[in-house]
Amino acid sequence: MIKVGIVGASGYTGNELIRLLGQHPHVALECLASRSLGGQAVADHQPSMAGWATWNYEPLDVADMAQRCDVIFTAVPHGAAMEPAAIALAAGKKLIDLGTDFRFRDLTVYEHWYKIPHVQPELNKEAVYGLPELFRESITQARLIANPGCYPTSALLALAPLVRHGAIDTSSIVINSVSGVSGAGATPKPMYHFPDCTENVQAYGTATHRHTPEIEQGIAALTGDSNVRVSFTPHLVPMSRGILTTAVCTLRGSDWTNGSLRSLYEDFYRQEPFVVVLDMDRLPQTKAVWGSNYCHISVRFDERTNRAIIQAAIDNLVKGAAGQAVQNMNLLFGLPETTGLTSPGLMP
Repeated sequence: MIKVGIVGASGYTGNELIRLLGQHPHVALECLASRSLGGQAVADHQPSMAGWATWNYEPLDVADMAQRCDVIFTAVPHGAAMEPAAIALAAGKKLIDLGTDFRFRDLTVYEHWYKIPHVQPELNKEAVYGLPELFRESITQARLIANPGCYPTSALLALAPLVRHGAIDTSSIVINSVSGVSGAGATPKPMYHFPDCTENVQAYGTATHRHTPEIEQGIAALTGDSNVRVSFTPHLVPMSRGILTTAVCTLRGSDWTNGSLRSLYEDFYRQEPFVVVLDMDRLPQTKAVWGSNYCHISVRFDERTNRAIIQAAIDNLVKGAAGQAVQNMNLLFGLPETTGLTSPGLMP
């Protein structure tokens, strides 16, 4: 059994890790750390786990966790995973960070967008960006995995076939995403207060959202071209979870059709267990992937403008966070990638 520890186990993403890993046939949940709930029962604070969860939260002690566990998941705000990563790797253990601390190759980009210094630059050099569908081979050899952000996961999966094929102008990509409120985390803020978010749709972070450079970095990694520019606008919608991303990009060449675009996507994702390219008579919807590790994708050709319009739906807490982290863990430990993750979405 793989002995697992979670730092930040009481947040939305930590809770999702417990749900998935607690049912994983090759995992023993050894240590669930919470700064605020140490000593208290998980089932007392997570209503969905009443009668199922038998674990207690523990006070945070990363050194102790590193001695007891084979792999540690960090589900904490930016800046808070650097020290745990250093401790875990020094103890010879693996770490999967669901935050942003190890996602950027260029730390000046991280420090510019996140406004804090990076204090583990040597560790950052060896971190692998954990999007299995695109970087699987590197993941299997890693000690430190940077789990992608939720918006970048949906955007990169939507664009990867065209980017890898060299089929689009990567200097003028437009991406719009809508997300449920859980994407903002469990900390209360006025914007996510029920009277403000219900029956309301609002954009935020227009031209300034921190996931923009992460998306650009991911595209650049697929092309080798640093001249990638993305206009990204996220929107908050009144639902608890889910992301629907629409990417619009100008195609190179003039011989594209709906059929040729769909064939490109089908071929690219044919062997991918969690990416579903939908038939032409269907479009992605968040409810269809709710609670699952699947990504549903559609692609359409806009003949008038010679543009591709790609849509991708994921659950922000699963494929956009905890599920993808478990997928990465499976790869790290030589397990079938789908282990513990094959449940379909909950619908209706």
